Amino acid sequence: MEKVRFGVVGTNFITDWVIAGAREDERFCLSAVCSRTRERGEEFAAKHSIPHVFTSLEEMAASDKVDAIYIASPNYMHSSQSILCMNHGKHVLCEKPMASNAREARLMVEAARKNGVTLMEAMKSTLSPNFRAVRDNLHRVGTLRRYFASFCQYSSRYDKFKEGTVLNAFRPELSNGAMMDIGVYTIYPMVALFGRPQAINAQGIVLSSGADGQGAVNMQYEGMNATILYSKIANSHLPAEIEGEEGNILIDRIQTPVDVRFYPRQAPASGQEKRTEGEILGVDDSHNEYYHEVKEFIDLVQSGRMESEINSHEASITTMEIIDEVRRQLGVHYPADEE
Repeated sequence: MEKVRFGVVGTNFITDWVIAGAREDERFCLSAVCSRTRERGEEFAAKHSIPHVFTSLEEMAASDKVDAIYIASPNYMHSSQSILCMNHGKHVLCEKPMASNAREARLMVEAARKNGVTLMEAMKSTLSPNFRAVRDNLHRVGTLRRYFASFCQYSSRYDKFKEGTVLNAFRPELSNGAMMDIGVYTIYPMVALFGRPQAINAQGIVLSSGADGQGAVNMQYEGMNATILYSKIANSHLPAEIEGEEGNILIDRIQTPVDVRFYPRQAPASGQEKRTEGEILGVDDSHNEYYHEVKEFIDLVQSGRMESEINSHEASITTMEIIDEVRRQLGVHYPADEE
């Protein structure tokens, strides 16, 4: 079986999780790691049995030891690091959000096309079997009227923030904040399903650091509304829902769909109407939740395709354009916006 040799940039817990999922695909070969310090790189290499350690991304990108590079560095570095790797002929799987803004995302796509390499945003949820179930059954809701998604998760880092310590999650100079961290999980599936909205109206809470803590965004499509809620300063247990004139699709967690159900429209009933349990559309998936994004990426690399049909370049750029507009309306500014 032909292997794809990966180098990884970033030695944090997200990289640990992705490696665990990737190793369920026999074509995945973890060949190298790049870290700012030799000590940290060797520690990570020992943990994951990685044969080659680099402290220079330029050197790893130029190396004949890797075919593709997974980038999980801070958001503000995604674009420059991805472009460097692609200019050396390496395929790139870049952690979400793909860039600091849409301008950077466009530059990344240009680099991929110029060098003839694969570039894909590592948005795991839209490549899962249960999101496929949503796509396959979308026609059953009839005329679309509403998309709703919520991802609100109180961050332990917010406790530190309230104590006066601003950790990376709330630092705009790193292109961080609630939207970039978790709000993107509500927007990307919407774009994958429905494309670009016609209008955007955002409200939210901007913290003293200049990063957003939470937000609510209403968007308009032709004949349809979309609403998303996101937060790192409060919890929510609301599911996601797609509403149509003939029925609804209910999704338990937009960021990791597990329970997906279809509810056909019911005729009005006299007295108390009993709610049905819905038709189960989701499937039991034994794979690690990060397996499917790596499988998709390896499929693309081995078939010579530059982009995914689902996590497409257009979807990534459109998502960043929406986030840019939300940030503009909230007054959230990143240093990367000035470059």
